[in-house]
Amino acid sequence: MDSVTQEINRDIYGMPAFVTVTVADLDRTVDWYVNGLDFISLFTVPGPDGNPVLVHLRRWRYQDILVRLGEAPAGGEWTISMMAALEQLDGLAERARAHGGGIVEGPFDTPWNTRDLRVTDPDGYTVVYTARRAEGGRDARFTAMMEEEARLQLGD
Repeated sequence: MDSVTQEINRDIYGMPAFVTVTVADLDRTVDWYVNGLDFISLFTVPGPDGNPVLVHLRRWRYQDILVRLGEAPAGGEWTISMMAALEQLDGLAERARAHGGGIVEGPFDTPWNTRDLRVTDPDGYTVVYTARRAEGGRDARFTAMMEEEARLQLGD
């Protein structure tokens, strides 16, 4: 998965996990994810008055966010991390910065051999796009430590 870009699809499937965020301004939040980042709006659920109350957003398979209209909870930090292709991160950061309305940090290298892009939407929810660093850019000490840990776990 290091350099394979996943295709966004509109398949309907049972989601093994997903995130629901509650926001005060549905249009603003959907606009951030669709036009500022690389999500699509899969479908919208209208309320009794016909106005949207829930929007199902999707990026790659199993990277789904349900955006629900309501009063956003106060306090605490919320973050979801999702896999990305390394070559996408710079363009995604540029797109989100150009769109405006949220906070964009990175991309930056982490001590655990990933390159991450941290974006915070207008409601304070954070999504981290994380990609494995290229072969020549990985921290050899961290790689050796993880290989040793795996060896110990397997009892070798």
